[in-house]
Amino acid sequence: MNETAAIETLLFVAGDEGLTLNEMAALLGCSTQHAYRLLMELQKECELSEKRGLTLLEAGEQYQLVTKKNYADIIRSYAISPLSTNLSQAALETLAIIAYKQPLTRMEIDEIRGVQTSGSLQKLVIRGLIEEKGRVEGPGRAILYGTSHYFLDYFGLKKLTELPKLPEIAEMEQNFSEKESDLFFERFNEQFS
Repeated sequence: MNETAAIETLLFVAGDEGLTLNEMAALLGCSTQHAYRLLMELQKECELSEKRGLTLLEAGEQYQLVTKKNYADIIRSYAISPLSTNLSQAALETLAIIAYKQPLTRMEIDEIRGVQTSGSLQKLVIRGLIEEKGRVEGPGRAILYGTSHYFLDYFGLKKLTELPKLPEIAEMEQNFSEKESDLFFERFNEQFS
């Protein structure tokens, strides 16, 4: 296994929250000195290669992969293009979780959804629907996400309390599920009677 590629992979998966040197060393089963050398090797590769759009950033004691500054215009173009105007199902699910349970970290959102959400989070941040609401106290100082004022405007809300209550949503799903079930048994009986 290429250890530099392993560091890059870990940083990609960690997303916005990044990883500390100690976390990377523990995940790779090596010393912090060795992990630091690998990080510096990755940073050098990223900076020297014109074929790469990412670079390594150290913020506090967290390391993360970020886009190079000279690609800011193309990212801005993407953010306002028709390609990004519709939210994907994953982004909508992520936004709903944040709206109802805010503030929470990416890891908490991942746990609720059962999949990694860093791409959806980045898209929601770029669109201005969510924003950083602070950081968790303790190791890693993970970002806490919450909805923005633009979120309220976008959905025509004055305040978050105007969101539909979760039991109402559960009741709607139950009614839908019952209708689906009735339809299934109707068709089943038609076929086998």
